[in-house]
Amino acid sequence: MSYINVENLSKRFVRRGQLTEALSEVNLEIEQGSFVSFIGPSGCGKSTLLRIIGGLMGAEEGGITVGSRSPSEMQSDKQFGFVPQSPALFPWRTVLQNMNIPFEVNRKSTTDLSDAKGDPIELLHSVGLGDFMHAYPKELSGGMKQRVGIARAFASGAPILLMDEPFSALDEITRELLMHQLMKIWEQHKKTVIFVTHNIQEAVYLSDKVVIMSSRPGRITSEVHIDLPRPRVESVIESPEFYNYVGQLRELLRERW
Repeated sequence: MSYINVENLSKRFVRRGQLTEALSEVNLEIEQGSFVSFIGPSGCGKSTLLRIIGGLMGAEEGGITVGSRSPSEMQSDKQFGFVPQSPALFPWRTVLQNMNIPFEVNRKSTTDLSDAKGDPIELLHSVGLGDFMHAYPKELSGGMKQRVGIARAFASGAPILLMDEPFSALDEITRELLMHQLMKIWEQHKKTVIFVTHNIQEAVYLSDKVVIMSSRPGRITSEVHIDLPRPRVESVIESPEFYNYVGQLRELLRERW
């Protein structure tokens, strides 16, 4: 049974007096505890759809339910964790102090760390930052800062994580390292993750399902279920099955570009 349901969703913007149709008749079902990636050309509405699901903006037509609740209700109760392209770290706070922000601002839903299943110190160790928990953001590389953002999202206790191209600004080696670390954390916590990316291999490696979107107005043109074994180890990237999925997605994207 699906957990997140998107039905006949359409979104329009008015820019400089002109109407822009960002999304049109989007229908989607996402299972609880699954990892789903959105992929498509730039400007197709991937991030817009992510924000609407997260209750950060509304839509002109259609609707979304998360369980039996609306996105705005879930957002109000801090049931979404966000990981943007650039991590929002306070420069005057250490890594560990930045990790604790969700517990300070969201006492209502994260008063019990055992419920959150995300001890901040343990999560910092899991992303290789155990030795940097008392460092300040200015002392970290871009990849290290993004690791803090990812670990903090898992520590927040939110059951749904919305990740908007979190690796897009990183070099290839750092991106691959973080991709593997994210997969290890997710395998342990099994939160529902919606992940926006332009990287086909990233989408295949991480996902249970890849959702392909067309150019504007954004529509869902295909859904590809990734039937690769879990826990998903790094060596799967070298398998013929992995490259078959990469080729399939690349072809579908070419058709809809």
